[in-house]
Amino acid sequence: YVALLEGVVKEDSGTIRTFIGRNPKDRTKMAVVSSGREAITDYKVIERFSNYTLCEFSLKTGRTHQIRVHAKHMGHPIVGDKEYGYKNQKFNLDGQLLHAKKLEFVHPSTGKKVCFNSELPDYFTKILKSVK
Repeated sequence: YVALLEGVVKEDSGTIRTFIGRNPKDRTKMAVVSSGREAITDYKVIERFSNYTLCEFSLKTGRTHQIRVHAKHMGHPIVGDKEYGYKNQKFNLDGQLLHAKKLEFVHPSTGKKVCFNSELPDYFTKILKSVK
């Protein structure tokens, strides 16, 4: 996964290891809570800009909204994420700048590994050009 985060991430890479469960104040959202299930996400900075950071994320577990919750937990929510990020967004987006660049899994019927790659969508690259 690739995401554009608010602010400048200091560390070049790292692992976020928390517990994620239902947000006790808003049951429609997820949150880092001690009663949740273990969630592990590796991240690596791809590029830093003056007010943003482009990061790559790799999931070690699969919790609902895991990357979005972990980005918020880092103090760098995903650009465009009105649920887990800033309510007032600089860019007029219909969603967050989080993209599944590569998906790989073992097909349940054939048992063979399958891989799908996808380039960043135009709206994502347009925002990247504007923040450079």
